[in-house]
Amino acid sequence: MTKGSLFIITAASGTGKTSLVKQLIATTNDLAVSISHSTRKPRPGEIDGQHYHFVSREIFADMIKQGEFLEHAEVFENYYGTAQSTVEFMLSNGLDVILEIDWQGALQVQKLRPDATTIFILPPDRQSLRQRLSNRGQDSQEVIEKRLAGSVNEMSQYVNFDYVVINDNFDVALAELKSIIIANRLTLAKQQERHAGRIEQLLSE
Repeated sequence: MTKGSLFIITAASGTGKTSLVKQLIATTNDLAVSISHSTRKPRPGEIDGQHYHFVSREIFADMIKQGEFLEHAEVFENYYGTAQSTVEFMLSNGLDVILEIDWQGALQVQKLRPDATTIFILPPDRQSLRQRLSNRGQDSQEVIEKRLAGSVNEMSQYVNFDYVVINDNFDVALAELKSIIIANRLTLAKQQERHAGRIEQLLSE
């Protein structure tokens, strides 16, 4: 079985990353998203174990001490982390895995897994970013302003990523993300591994 590839998708809050990743998973075979651990409270409609593994700060701190995270970071006074065991299990079963994480976590993973393909999603403009954050209807105005203030710093990190996708049109952005996944699967190394028998037969005299 061909081992899966690791993809990191990052964006500023309100850029539409979660919706894009959800549709990408739904329309692409053998692709899954790693479910992160988080100390924040679930938003309305979020399910533990499906959207995040919601844990206490004490449990999260213990997991850090045990070295269980591939990456972890504090974002807006809450902690988020990706368990190494979860990612390795999926990759070893032939799935391509998406880490939907912030830029701090992305840079941590890049150091440990330089083979990971990194993608940064940008909004078309700041007005769209503000509108998306306000339309959620789940955060206070204070929280929205705090997220907007931090977004410029977040977006400036795009230079550290392999690919940049601008989410101006949802369908176009989705197609661009999918093309990155497919192109990765067609590299020489992946095709040699996946079709070793076929290639050997083709070249044998």
